[in-house]
Amino acid sequence: MFVNAVIEKDEFGYFAYVPSLQGCVSQGKTYEEALNNIQEATELYLETLKEEELTLLQSKNYAIVPIEVRAYA
Repeated sequence: MFVNAVIEKDEFGYFAYVPSLQGCVSQGKTYEEALNNIQEATELYLETLKEEELTLLQSKNYAIVPIEVRAYA
């Protein structure tokens, strides 16, 4: 199963979350650590889901795409 994870650099290291799994977050001092931690957090999160919740999640189709917008100052 594939899910999208977002990893952002902040002042403490890296913060990671999975947008489609509310509350599934993690962090790490390095990008690689954050990536490994969010992967583990996601697996643990999915273990808590009921079978029908997991089936519903697997049937959804998500795309994260960049969009260009004008920013006003």
